[in-house]
Amino acid sequence: MIALVDCNACYVSCEQVFRPDLRGKPVIVLSNNDGCIIARSKEARALDIPDLAPYFKLKPLLQKHKVKVFSANFRLYGDISNQVMENLRLFSPSVEQYSIDEMFLSLDHMPGDMNEYALKIKNTLWRHVRMPVGVGIAPSKTLSKLANHAAKKIKNNNVAVLDTAEKWQWLQKRLPVNKVWGIGSKLTRRLEGIGIRSAYELAQADPKWVRRFTSVNVEKTIEELNGQRCIELEEMPEPKKEIFVTRSFAHKIEKLEDLLRHVSRYAVAAAEKLRAQDSYCQTLYVFAHTSRFHENYYANSLVVQLPYPTSDSRTLISFARLAIKQIYRKGCKFNKCGVGLLDLRERRFYQSDLFRPEQSCKSEALMTALDRINYRYGRDTVTIGAEGLTGRWTMKQHRLSPSYTSSWRDLPVVR
Repeated sequence: MIALVDCNACYVSCEQVFRPDLRGKPVIVLSNNDGCIIARSKEARALDIPDLAPYFKLKPLLQKHKVKVFSANFRLYGDISNQVMENLRLFSPSVEQYSIDEMFLSLDHMPGDMNEYALKIKNTLWRHVRMPVGVGIAPSKTLSKLANHAAKKIKNNNVAVLDTAEKWQWLQKRLPVNKVWGIGSKLTRRLEGIGIRSAYELAQADPKWVRRFTSVNVEKTIEELNGQRCIELEEMPEPKKEIFVTRSFAHKIEKLEDLLRHVSRYAVAAAEKLRAQDSYCQTLYVFAHTSRFHENYYANSLVVQLPYPTSDSRTLISFARLAIKQIYRKGCKFNKCGVGLLDLRERRFYQSDLFRPEQSCKSEALMTALDRINYRYGRDTVTIGAEGLTGRWTMKQHRLSPSYTSSWRDLPVVR
């Protein structure tokens, strides 16, 4: 059996961990620059507050119902997510963290009643982290996704176990095909075109016949919907093939100096992610553009081939700044830029070339020291001068909660 544990309204629940007075009240969390709504409590959803809607359009409605609004505090959410995942690892020797708020657990050969075990998982996370979760258990990953949906939408105790064909078929008959894991909008239209509209109809279809109109992944999904495990847990996630760091600015930028500082900052953030997965980058992608709604819309990008595979922040900054200087156009009011690392290679498999330059051992040691200092003492403890920015990403965050888990000054006080 496989369990899927999913945090309920993760970002909102993270805010409520240190603000228990907000439990049972309408709460929302906004995206970068306080742009759109990206998380809602069930009380906020009951007020018909739409997801991913622009915040400025809904201000009157939010004020009318006294909805508590927070800017996204991703460092806080990441810290609480780490606590959740560490607790979940106690329940299984084989796990796969699927996202910041989801984890698959292998329960093969686990003795005892699965319902009781699921309740134990749920109660432990509430006791240790104060995080409400839904727990779905089934023979395959796809069915455990459906079980988790049932745990949140149908069961009162947020736990569902689909251990027999009768149980999962009962659920499949009541769900549209787009509720199946991996079936997006395009696949939904394609399946509806051949007469498959519900999860049950997909499960009962001939896998080989459906594959002719879709792909081998849908064939595996059909097998999974019938309790046959085709998608195994990925205990060690594959290294990313590309790394992008992009941001919209809180205020439009006209000066080249400001644009250079931002692109330097993003190059450093991308390099940190690159080193975290122990990879090198061979190709750099840099872009910038103005608002699409501006009459003189301007967008440009540049692909740069690096002289050798590297993970050195200084090298990536140097070439990113050269690229942005070519992209920059005087008089344009830029509202977004970004850096992408392409053609990534795992460092352990990199083979040196006697006749080509390569990243030096001193560079490796310096970047290792930089990462260790910032990991131990907090991000931005040591920065590169070209960034010119410290602290957060200079985003608009007028409703940011305190840094309860990463700042001594913001530690909650018990009265």
